[in-house]
Amino acid sequence: MTTFLGMPGLPVATERGTLRGPDTFPVAARKALGDTQLRKNLGHATSTIRAKRARVVGELDDWEELRAAGAAIKADVMARLPELLVQLEENVTARGGHVHWARDADEANRIVLDLVRAAGTPDDPVTSVVKVKSMATQEIGLNEALAEAGIAAVETDLAELIVQLSDDTPSHILVPAIHRNRAEIRQIFLDHMPDVDPGLTDEPRVLAMAARAYLRRTFLAARVAVSGANFAIAETGTLAVVESEGNGRMCLTLPQTLVTVMGIEKLLPTWRDLEVFLQLLPRSSTGERMNPYTSMWTGAPRTSGGTADGAPDGPQDLHLVLLDNGRTATLADEAGRQALHCIRCSACLNVCPVYERTGGHAYGSVYPGPIGAVLTPQLAGMHGHGADAPAGGDPVDTLPYASSLCGACFDACPVRIDIPSMLVHLRAKHVETAQAQRRVPGLPASAENAAMSAAAWVMQDAGRFSFAEKGLQLGRLLARDGRIRSLPPPLSAWTTSRDVPAPPAETFRQWWARTRGDRS
Repeated sequence: MTTFLGMPGLPVATERGTLRGPDTFPVAARKALGDTQLRKNLGHATSTIRAKRARVVGELDDWEELRAAGAAIKADVMARLPELLVQLEENVTARGGHVHWARDADEANRIVLDLVRAAGTPDDPVTSVVKVKSMATQEIGLNEALAEAGIAAVETDLAELIVQLSDDTPSHILVPAIHRNRAEIRQIFLDHMPDVDPGLTDEPRVLAMAARAYLRRTFLAARVAVSGANFAIAETGTLAVVESEGNGRMCLTLPQTLVTVMGIEKLLPTWRDLEVFLQLLPRSSTGERMNPYTSMWTGAPRTSGGTADGAPDGPQDLHLVLLDNGRTATLADEAGRQALHCIRCSACLNVCPVYERTGGHAYGSVYPGPIGAVLTPQLAGMHGHGADAPAGGDPVDTLPYASSLCGACFDACPVRIDIPSMLVHLRAKHVETAQAQRRVPGLPASAENAAMSAAAWVMQDAGRFSFAEKGLQLGRLLARDGRIRSLPPPLSAWTTSRDVPAPPAETFRQWWARTRGDRS
């Protein structure tokens, strides 16, 4: 335990997992912006969720007090994380469960794979598992690791199933298939779902019933289930999953073995703390007053009296895998640790103007949107633009810049995570890292440094500044409709993603001289 939380403050970045995409954000975003159907799907979905959330939040007079309470509880958890983790382990173990510690994605995947294999026999091995929607298992690439070992992981959440069947990746924390419309989903089911009715329509109820029929057979045959956890209560060793479809309840009760993979930050100290989050989470995520299904389990089930015939009720073998994978390093950063307060509600995605136009795939991470722009760089680590960075820069390094800093994410966050301030903090860290890697004695650390030094030299002298103003006015020759939309390199780096206002026809100095007759 001491070793687990006493590691040096370095992120854990392994090849396995889905934290670092192939493209930088500007490159990926430009591709997404060209997809008009994607933008239409995203705009419709996010506006609908925003409206639902606004209605149910508006019903509470003490919403801001609830947000403050959630933020305070999370801050307390971060301050006492080592002792709370020990308390959780002791209580889970005392109630018949088994606790495993995983430093990174590779270690977590090895643990889960060993547990799945142990649930079978040489003559009857486990060849598939059912899964409750889990960000942690996506983060570590568990499905891919199991597939390499010949074990199929079946996603049972409807949106996750759509993504899996189409060999796609999630685009949203709460609604992974938000980038798909009904017609696209119908075609995915027809192409990839076994035994589906060829006359399937795109009516939502019909699509849901087709998925239900397919999944029911899978649930009844499953011997192992893998889940995440929305919360873990240290004082009792209780784990909790909140969901809307009932698939989680099936996974958590039917299989004989249940393996839960949980980030170490998901802790709550007491049962009473859960009361706050069961009010905050559903309103912020699905726009509901409460979740249709809230499942909690504490240790292994009772050994008798669970069913009518006296058989045990629920999984007989319970395992909890506590995942670090960069969280210890994030905790060590006083300015960045707020990212660990996240309860995965996705409220920040639904109000973000950048996410609404680009979607989640542009972020290249299982954690998209504003929270992904601050969480992913800390979990995966930023590398600057040194010699070891990919062409165009490391994709993770570009995420803190995937924001207009409008502040809508902070206003929407149910636990008051100050994402805009963290974005600025991470941008500063990135610049410092890049400068340290590029520094050559006697030369500017970067092109940006050289530009700023040149600007400072010009502004230190009135004559030089006046001459520069006149030069800038020539930029009017490049303007169309009051905007400059393209400039030659290296200034093209700016105009590839934004326009520049055309310089005024008259500078302030010229106006002053004309109206006041004073040329000083």
